[in-house]
Amino acid sequence: MAGFFRLRYLHSLKKKSMKYEGPSFTIKELKVEDRPREKLNLVGKDLLGVDELLAILIHSGIPNKSALQMANELLNSIGGNLSALGRFSLHDFMKFKGMGKAKATMLVAAMELGRRRMSYEASQAVQVIQSSKDAYRLFHPHLFDLNHEEFWVMHLNRASSLLKMQRLSMGGVAGTSVDLKLLFKSALDTISSSLIIAHNHPSGQLKPSKADRELTQRIVEAGKMLDIQILDHLIITAQGYFSFADEGCL
Repeated sequence: MAGFFRLRYLHSLKKKSMKYEGPSFTIKELKVEDRPREKLNLVGKDLLGVDELLAILIHSGIPNKSALQMANELLNSIGGNLSALGRFSLHDFMKFKGMGKAKATMLVAAMELGRRRMSYEASQAVQVIQSSKDAYRLFHPHLFDLNHEEFWVMHLNRASSLLKMQRLSMGGVAGTSVDLKLLFKSALDTISSSLIIAHNHPSGQLKPSKADRELTQRIVEAGKMLDIQILDHLIITAQGYFSFADEGCL
């Protein structure tokens, strides 16, 4: 029976294009098969729009504005850019009318779960770091969509297997400072043979700055004194990455 309703619904999609704009309405005023939660149960998650998935997380609307309309308001504010949505903080969500702390917390948690899934899948796929691309796959989930700079380090053993990944510092939009003493203390504590360092550029600029180049050389020279090799320094953005090693800058 469920299969029959699914086929009937799929057929109806060919006849009409669903739009959730115009006069105010409540979710209950929609046909049962068009309500986000019921629609997911009826035809599966793949056939729901992003606005409908967000509406399920928002759960309930406010007077004169349904959860679906609130979801569309969120998406319209960022031009439908889900990466931008992933960067929203609790405060960012709460700027929208009707978006209280409970709803905002639910959305922030959902965004973080998606990020952690990416990180977990990358860690399972990459066991040995053989290239800048391998390192990028592991750093990417942590750094690609932040609206502030962070500095991370990857500790490797002699076989180039990952021992540990950690964030060393957080900064603002323009930069972050790095304490070399903390960097190499961590390396000595984990008995690391080599390190790969990374930081992000929220601006999307892949080209390293003069300060980036100077910091990299300081870290490389300090590593030589401790017999800890710096294999690479990556700059991560939403568009891709820059590798100091690949570009011959180490």
